[in-house]
Amino acid sequence: MSRTGARPRVLVVGAGLAGTATAIRLLHFARRPLEIILLERRADYRSAGVAYHRDGNPWDHVFNIQAGRMSVFREDVLDFINWANQEADRREWPRRWASWTFTEQGPAPRRIFQDYLGDRLAEAVRESCSGVVLVEADGEALDAHRCDRGFEVAVRGLSPHVAEGLRPGPLADTLLLEADHVVLATGLELREPAFAAGVADHPSFVRNPYSASAIRKLTSLPAEASVAIVGSVLSAYDTAGLLLRNGHTGPVRMISRSGTLFRTYPGAHEHGVVPLPRPDILMEPYRGREEFLARVRTAWQDACSSVRVRYPEIDSVIVSERVAKAWEPYLPEAIDRVPTEELRCLLDEFSTGIAALRVGAVAYTMEIIERAMHPQDGRVELVLGRVREITPAPSGRLTVSVAAQHERHSFEADLVVSNFGRESDYAKAGQPLWRNLVRNGIATPHVRTGRGVEVDACGTLLDTNGHPAGPISAVGVPREGDEIVRHGRTGAFAFNLAAIKNHSVAVAAHIVEQLELRRDGFHHLAARHPQYRSYVSNPEEAVREALEESVELEVRRLASRERKRREALESRLDARIRSMGGLPVLPTDVPHEERLIRACVNRVAVDRLNDVSVTPRQLRRQLGLENTEHPED
Repeated sequence: MSRTGARPRVLVVGAGLAGTATAIRLLHFARRPLEIILLERRADYRSAGVAYHRDGNPWDHVFNIQAGRMSVFREDVLDFINWANQEADRREWPRRWASWTFTEQGPAPRRIFQDYLGDRLAEAVRESCSGVVLVEADGEALDAHRCDRGFEVAVRGLSPHVAEGLRPGPLADTLLLEADHVVLATGLELREPAFAAGVADHPSFVRNPYSASAIRKLTSLPAEASVAIVGSVLSAYDTAGLLLRNGHTGPVRMISRSGTLFRTYPGAHEHGVVPLPRPDILMEPYRGREEFLARVRTAWQDACSSVRVRYPEIDSVIVSERVAKAWEPYLPEAIDRVPTEELRCLLDEFSTGIAALRVGAVAYTMEIIERAMHPQDGRVELVLGRVREITPAPSGRLTVSVAAQHERHSFEADLVVSNFGRESDYAKAGQPLWRNLVRNGIATPHVRTGRGVEVDACGTLLDTNGHPAGPISAVGVPREGDEIVRHGRTGAFAFNLAAIKNHSVAVAAHIVEQLELRRDGFHHLAARHPQYRSYVSNPEEAVREALEESVELEVRRLASRERKRREALESRLDARIRSMGGLPVLPTDVPHEERLIRACVNRVAVDRLNDVSVTPRQLRRQLGLENTEHPED
């Protein structure tokens, strides 16, 4: 802490899924007084973000993945299902969903996720330790600079209950909010597509299909109207599905550069992980684009064939998902061999195709669209090509010009919906906060991929020199490029809930650790001894059994949502660490040896909670969390 007796403050910028999940973990993990400010510039996005907020998600917008994978706690895979079936307030739900029994493999409306996150956040507040408080505030963060305490953030429109006593900021109508640590959970950056520059304000053009105004246009559109949907990503299926369920009879064209169609998950599909050998052919030196793609195709076909032979019980539709997941540990080494410019081009060209290999969609969404694509119906058509320009037509409609491989053609539409979604290059970010962070060198656009920003293994922003920029972290989409090169996670990253959940655990634990070390006067302790992991994993260590027991207790503490249970586990953990006396492997100049052991145990426990080599259900069994009703067990 920078001031004696002051309660540390963590400012979380963005209260969507990533920000809310991080706030929940902070409330669970903090053992000492802490103030958490959860800042959101749009009240309707709180506990929801663009993907789940009620005004932009009518009841027929369902999760693209099965409901059983939507728990905010990866170590408690059934939490969302149990909430939806047993806790959710259904009094204002439509009849269809009010009587619905939710299952792991089935659908669920996206709009109820806002209530789920809100309930879990409120639960975390109730079960937090004494002196740990959550402040939910409105306001937009516009800039941030280092200060003695940590960071001071210029915020516009700050809630009065937070604004009292704050100094005016350098920007008009802003106040300076000081924080010991800042978490950036800002979600998607919207891209303004060049092809729609002339129609951005046209009443027949929809820029954001998840806005209240877009939903009004889609649901009030004449049934016979013609619609063009730019893009074939999963958000395009939401738009098409909404139209079809509302009785739309006119033509719907889905324009796709790649021609990619997503798979439909089988009815009994469960997430799984299969072991596959390292694809050695991908580790050869890069010798050009075509040669590299040929190697990828060969390795992919071999891997898919291997899965079909070794695991005949796996539905053929799911084979690509299994291979893509199994390859993740090997991809960083392969990616490292691809020149930067080539890597960026490959990601841009194949991003939708890679996403379709890694992610499917539930039958509730896909069946109605597949029927409409059938020649006997024909209401939905997949148009292959790239949109070159959208212009107003004399008829009052919009003219859409499409360039395919060998031709160009145009057609008119009564409504055009753009799913040419997000800006992944943070050098072009539209939000003032990111523009200022990049301009001031606090954030650096990701060099290798051009997607997101540079962060270290703990999620801390790296400055232009590659050094930690201070107590400021990122969770969620801004870490896309780092996830690709560090963990091999490609595909539809914006919807990669597993990565966001892991970020929330790791960042929250890191923040709590750093604040505690700072308060105890050991702020640079762990940094001076980066080999902390070896302290609890060295098989030759005489007290390995005691350390292992400590890690198991810490895993259970981190995974516990009840304050009483966490405190009991904490007491047992402290006693176990004190009983060790000391570790011979620790440097002799380390003061308060127990304090460093505690930090080491926490970090290893976090690594285990974030293990993606197993499914969430396997993780729960692996960590011994199946029967943890009583901490003394």
